Amino acid sequence: MPGSYRQLFTLAWPIVLARSAQAAIGFADAAMIAVLGKDALAATTTGALDAFAIFILPMGIVFIVQSFAAQLRGQGDIAGARRYAWYGLIVAAIAQVLALAAIPLVGPILALTDFTPEVQALMSGYIMIRLLGTGAVVGTEAIGNWYGGLGDTRLSLLANILAMVANIGLNWVLIYGHLGFPALGVEGAAIASTIAVWLGFFAVAIVFARGYLPGEDTKLPAVPLRLRLSEFTRMIRFGLPSGLNWFLEFSAFLIFINVVFAGLGTLAVAAIMAVIQVNSVSFMPAWGLASAGAILVGEAIGAKKLDDVPSIVKRTGVVCATWQGLVGLVYIAIPATIMATFAENDVDVSELVILGTTLLAVSAAWQLLDAVCNTLSEALRAAGDTAWVLYARILLSWALWLPLSLYVVRVRGGGPVEATACMVVYFLGLSTVIYLRFRSGAWRRIDLTGQSAPLVP
Repeated sequence: MPGSYRQLFTLAWPIVLARSAQAAIGFADAAMIAVLGKDALAATTTGALDAFAIFILPMGIVFIVQSFAAQLRGQGDIAGARRYAWYGLIVAAIAQVLALAAIPLVGPILALTDFTPEVQALMSGYIMIRLLGTGAVVGTEAIGNWYGGLGDTRLSLLANILAMVANIGLNWVLIYGHLGFPALGVEGAAIASTIAVWLGFFAVAIVFARGYLPGEDTKLPAVPLRLRLSEFTRMIRFGLPSGLNWFLEFSAFLIFINVVFAGLGTLAVAAIMAVIQVNSVSFMPAWGLASAGAILVGEAIGAKKLDDVPSIVKRTGVVCATWQGLVGLVYIAIPATIMATFAENDVDVSELVILGTTLLAVSAAWQLLDAVCNTLSEALRAAGDTAWVLYARILLSWALWLPLSLYVVRVRGGGPVEATACMVVYFLGLSTVIYLRFRSGAWRRIDLTGQSAPLVP
């Protein structure tokens, strides 16, 4: 059966574990820094999101490498697919140069926010250090997505497990000052994360450089590489909307945190960021499942089996929604136990747990809707329908979510719970319009690779 549950899980389990390892890095940073107080917790968790907002644009661009690799694999063109891995690495190199140039801007930009001076100072140092790892983060995604498109999702798992283990160990050394190192606190967490992502990148880069190829042929074809500017610009043409999609939506989220929530006080910021870290543990596996479904969608389109795509998407959506729904039930059943992880040794333990418990229950609703959004948007990305998804997310995040949140908090006097409920409204609208787009079948007429006539059933 094309795109069966067995195929889905075979591709998905390494991605799920890899994304879970990524989430565990952020979770470990938050949990290990929490003992230093709510200022350190707010600075580290929000700083990690701010750094990710910078990573996400080039990361989103190289996500499209998976789509090209999957479709070219379906067409039997492995040599052509190989070039797209190098195009992804070129994007990673450009991203690192731009990130280095952006470091002097971090402090002045944070000075415009409503965070306290103490949180701003801690956050500024954290972000500047994390930017040193931009190329590693994007490069790992480029190689991991390329191998994923060829049907081997284990390389991404290798990189992220290595990064997770290194990060947790280095956190223990650098945050608290063990093994003769000084206690660096928030900066120690940033240094640990940066070293960890470079270790993960070098692991997959060595495998790629050795020419490993999944499947019966374990070596890349011995043909000249011959990179082509026309292919690189084609990748950017389809990848840039994907990157902007993530970047602009994430930017809206950061404004939501840095403006809407920051105005509600440090306790509110610490509580929502703790909830986000908990959510990432369930979100990353769901994203991994959606990515596995996208690989199967890309292969089906490359092989001209377009009628198989809806059934693949349906199975992927069922699995993602089931996972998110079960996790949501856990949030509702033991929220205080979960939130207490972030409140150890904090003078405001009871307040943080009480507020976080309520926000965690509300988050269960947006997670279920997000499972629908991820499944459908990843399928559309695999088909090359990236521009439309970009327009939908921009419109709904900037014209609905942010104005609604600001109105609810600044005009109506709403608090953290009301602000969080606005996210549920956003995801409800987004899941609806993306479903309608997929159902329209417009993705059938897109030629991603440029090597065939417009695709029709």
